[in-house]
Amino acid sequence: MPIRRLPDHLVNQIAAGEVVERPASALKELVENALDAGARRIIVELSAGGIDHLSVTDDGHGMVASEMRLAIERHATSKLAGDDLEAIATLGFRGEALPSIASVARLRLSSRPPGSEGWTLVVDNGRIVVDAPAALPPGTRVSVDGLFERVPARRKFLKSERSELGACIDVVRRLAMARPEVVFEVRHDGRRMLSAEAGAAGDAGLPPRLAALLGVDFADNAVALDFVREELRLGGLAGLPTYNRGVADHQFLFVNGRPVRDRLLVGAVRGAYMDLLARDRHPVVALFLDVPADFVDVNVHPAKTEVRFRDAALVRGMIVSGLRRALDSAGHRASTTVAAGVLNAFRAEDPPLAPPVSGGGHAWAGYSPLDRNLGGYWPQAGSPPGTGGARGGSSTGSMFADAAMPFARTEPAQPLNDFPMGVARGQVAGTYIVAEARDGLILVDQHAAHERLTLERLNKALANGGVHSQSLLLPEVVELDELAAGRIADRAAELAELGLEVERFGRTAILVRATPALLGQTDAAGLIRDLADDLASWGSALTLKEKLDAVAATMACHGSVRAGRLLSVAEMNALLREMEVTPHSGQCNHGRPTWVKLAKSDLEKLFGRR
Repeated sequence: MPIRRLPDHLVNQIAAGEVVERPASALKELVENALDAGARRIIVELSAGGIDHLSVTDDGHGMVASEMRLAIERHATSKLAGDDLEAIATLGFRGEALPSIASVARLRLSSRPPGSEGWTLVVDNGRIVVDAPAALPPGTRVSVDGLFERVPARRKFLKSERSELGACIDVVRRLAMARPEVVFEVRHDGRRMLSAEAGAAGDAGLPPRLAALLGVDFADNAVALDFVREELRLGGLAGLPTYNRGVADHQFLFVNGRPVRDRLLVGAVRGAYMDLLARDRHPVVALFLDVPADFVDVNVHPAKTEVRFRDAALVRGMIVSGLRRALDSAGHRASTTVAAGVLNAFRAEDPPLAPPVSGGGHAWAGYSPLDRNLGGYWPQAGSPPGTGGARGGSSTGSMFADAAMPFARTEPAQPLNDFPMGVARGQVAGTYIVAEARDGLILVDQHAAHERLTLERLNKALANGGVHSQSLLLPEVVELDELAAGRIADRAAELAELGLEVERFGRTAILVRATPALLGQTDAAGLIRDLADDLASWGSALTLKEKLDAVAATMACHGSVRAGRLLSVAEMNALLREMEVTPHSGQCNHGRPTWVKLAKSDLEKLFGRR
């Protein structure tokens, strides 16, 4: 078959395959054109998820008839003043969108610059059918009807109307985040789906715009970023680790105001949250990276969602450092949505009736009034089941730990105003610390909290040169299978740098001579078995230093206070005080909250006082 030059309409259809994949990609190009035209108000109208109809109306500077005819030709654009692709200051620049859309749909382009007459151009699947004057207000309106109607091979691959609508709304939402000074509105079949009023331009308008688009919960559970390194600046909001999602769709990344889906940036975000979230959870972030125009190449893909940086390592390091610094500043904060979930879980129930006793009355009838010295009700003669017959008595059925009961407190009360995490009042189920703060009640998961504190101490020790080991009085032998024992033995030198001294003890055993001093008394056998499992999943290609966070997290878990251990009031208060000064103490190493707070107003709601 001889080589031939393809006709223009076929070239445009081929190009449309890269630029116009679905209604959302066509909508993205049109909204970007509106923003580049200086629009301050953009109205989007959709029908059938954008498959049957989509239109974008703006109040930008508009085009005259001759410019409109040029705009539908391939690679014709007003956005490149010269021939330098390293000085791109607009969202669009390739000149492909309009001709690509016009080749696979019916495109109506209507525009009018201020002080000039309006004009309409209609292109039906690559053929101009209308070129005439029109009456319209200043600005531009572009409508697309019957996308891929004459290209059935493409149309049949479109998703459901609901899916396409969701993608269209996501496109507009991302563009609206970067331009808080512009009004955005999306309507679907006459119903308003998204609305964002204009605010202040730049950083001042960013928090309210993000709150309007992502919800007030996100704004309340996020920390602000303002990080500068050399000529690069990172801003935006980063969600607390306890405010997370099961999918990564809630990560909004921008480079010079351009929404991108870049693997480098996504990987940097994942790295920053590495030891703060479980593997199947994802952070919620809206990050805005500003770099010099010649530092980034946006001409990587026709969709312009991928970028390349001149110094990728610098960008990754900046994002990781900026996010970690912002999250460190959050201190012991945890997501407010956790407390709301706890509040919703409460249900009022009728109190249990005391069992009757022979001769009439009830077994609990001997209870005295409130003893102000002890702070609780105490039995005089009989005792309720599972409470113990005397103060400090044993109890097999009680959920409260007698050794840590607040009623037995003899030390003077500590002032609540001095401590953000409050003062310990007791322990429930040997697992949860109950603390009273100035403005509410705090519940702390003692194991999760101490696990985070231990991990932070380990990380600090590693950053300062290494972890000291503590020799065991009697070395412990840990039985493993031969392969697992080999994995541990092969990494003995690396483990020693982390304070864990081991050696091979036969074919199927490991001898543990010392453990990290920071862990205190720990389950050496459990630690070795978990590390062997970790090494099996990582393979031999990675060194332990490359997986340092994961190793430290495994060690921290084994060096933490276990659920079920009774703590004294002094121990509980010591844990609370350390949480107040330790970064990330609001979540455990797996991203779960370590504490929740019920404000005084929440408690009043529970009891119908409010």
